[in-house]
Amino acid sequence: MAELAPSPIVSVQVMQALVARELVNGFGLPERQAAALLGIVPSSVSQYLSGKRLAPTLSAYVDNEAARRLARQTAQELMAGGAGPHAVLEGAIRLGEQVGSRAARPAPRASEALGPELRRKVPAWLRKRIAGEQNAVAECMRLAQRSRDELTRALFRQIASDSLRHAEIVASLAAYLDRGVASSAPTGISRIEVERLIAREHEAEASSEIDLGPELGGVMRILWESMEADEKKHEQILQLLLGSGLAERSSVRTPPRRSRAAR
Repeated sequence: MAELAPSPIVSVQVMQALVARELVNGFGLPERQAAALLGIVPSSVSQYLSGKRLAPTLSAYVDNEAARRLARQTAQELMAGGAGPHAVLEGAIRLGEQVGSRAARPAPRASEALGPELRRKVPAWLRKRIAGEQNAVAECMRLAQRSRDELTRALFRQIASDSLRHAEIVASLAAYLDRGVASSAPTGISRIEVERLIAREHEAEASSEIDLGPELGGVMRILWESMEADEKKHEQILQLLLGSGLAERSSVRTPPRRSRAAR
C-alpha cells in the first residue's frame, strides 16, 4: 500500500468523511444530526457516505486502523458535547502527523529559509492563530444556530467557513515553515490559465445589468457586499499569482481527444 501523504486541507476533508461514517454507521445518528455536529451541510455527509465525494482519496484511509481510531475519538468528542466542529481540525492535524507519509523531504535552499529568531517564534504564533480561528468557528456556529432566519444563519455560516479555511491555510503554512521553507512557487498551472480565469471573472461581473447592493437593506445588503468583497479579493489573488513566476504554459499534459471513429 502506498504511503499516505495528505495535505492539511485534504486531511480536514478526510477527517470529516471518516467522522461522518463513525457518527452515522457507528453510532447510528441521522445524517442531519451528524452534519450539525460536524458543522457542514447534510448533503456533504450524504456524499461522504455514498462515496460520491472524496472517494479516491478516502479509500486509502477507510481500512487504516490509526485513521479510524482518530475518527472514532473525534466522533466521541463531538457527541459528548462542547468540542464543536473545530475538533475535526484537531483530528485532521493528528491524522497528518500519525498517518501521513514519513518520507524524507528535500532541504530548503538557503534563500528560502527563515532566520533563527523567526523559526523560534513562528510555531507558537501559528498555534495561537489556529486556536483563534477555531474559536471563531465555534462561536459563529453557535450564533448561526441561534439565528431565526436563513439569511442570518447564512451570514454566520459564511464567517465560520472562512475561519475554518483560514485555520487550514495556517496549518498548510506551518507544514512548510516547520521545514524552514518560507517561499513556495506555484505548480501545475500556467499564466494563460490564470489570465483566462481573470477574463471569465470579468465577464461574469459585466453580465450584471445593475448593482443590486444599494437596492437591498439589512442582512441582505451585508451578504451581497460580502460577495462583492470576495470578488475583489479573488482579483487581487489572481493578479499576485501572475507575478509569482508562473510558466507561460502548463507542464501538465492532457490526453489527446479520441476521434468519434475510435470510440
